[in-house]
Amino acid sequence: MNIDINSDTPKLNLLGLDKQQIDDLLGELGEKPFRTVQLMKWIYHRSVLSFDQMTDISKKSRELLAKISFIELPVIKATQISSDGTIKWLLEFHDHQTIEMVYIPTEDRGTLCVSTQVGCSLGCKFCATATLGLTRNLTAAEIVGQVFLARQETIKVLERENPITNIVLMGMGEPLLNFNNSIAATNIMMDDLGFNISKRRVTISTAGIVPAINKMKPLTDVSLAVSLHAANNRTRDKILPINKKYPLEQLIPACKDYIKGSTHRTITWEYVMLNGINDSDEDAKQLVSLIKYVPSKINLIPFNTFIGCDYKCSSDSRIERFANIILEAGITVTMRKSRGDDIDAACGQLAGKSDKENI
Repeated sequence: MNIDINSDTPKLNLLGLDKQQIDDLLGELGEKPFRTVQLMKWIYHRSVLSFDQMTDISKKSRELLAKISFIELPVIKATQISSDGTIKWLLEFHDHQTIEMVYIPTEDRGTLCVSTQVGCSLGCKFCATATLGLTRNLTAAEIVGQVFLARQETIKVLERENPITNIVLMGMGEPLLNFNNSIAATNIMMDDLGFNISKRRVTISTAGIVPAINKMKPLTDVSLAVSLHAANNRTRDKILPINKKYPLEQLIPACKDYIKGSTHRTITWEYVMLNGINDSDEDAKQLVSLIKYVPSKINLIPFNTFIGCDYKCSSDSRIERFANIILEAGITVTMRKSRGDDIDAACGQLAGKSDKENI
């Protein structure tokens, strides 16, 4: 890293560094490798953010660390709690840019949905974030900082240890257009010296950035979810403009290759149900045909409306009929319930702003 403790080089936020990077950093400071274990345990296992409190690290080492690094979390600007227990936070970074993060509790899990960009450039027609355009990528530290902060806050609210069992990069932004930072952040989440969350429980969601999917395999073992939403290019072109650049003929093979040779990987296909757009029996049959040779499961997602969007959600009976066609083909399918829609925290509703506060 070529650290010069006497220069005016900006300090590093340690939350953005994985184990190897911290090894390298401490090595340049003349520290032994065991310091990495000590430092990461203080941060991720004990939630200590002050070097002064890391008492088994020498005072000299702590002073060196303080000269070249810091540990900083986003700032909570607003908290909203849904009637169903879903929690949404509006978070602000050092440059006053804001994003939203959502925690979804169920009986057997607690899923944290984190953001990877301020806004989004993809222009998906059914997503509120798309109306914002893209402002900037989040750093790895800003992505990891969301998890750190959410763990602290959910422990306070729920009064139990380890309330976060699953993490999905499925909030604001396209993770694979912020490739390096998204991969770095998920590797920290899965590291046993980091958040120590199983690779089966950390998921990157993408609208289908094919070159990035092709790059992932040697770099990460994270689970992959794909925002499919249509089983033919004609419909998908209309609702996901990125399909014009990376059509289904490229996307499906890339996904198949990502899970090839793995004993645990499957692709989760996200499919938002839009009335009269992608919800016919024929659409369901095309979907079965498209993915039948890919180890898969399908999440059918009720469309959640937002201001300025004219789409409507498919009826319950139509969603059930659609699901039955998929089930009859032997493919696992779940009908997801909307969570947090009363606080605009449901899938597709995040817009990085809030006019309510419930802290």
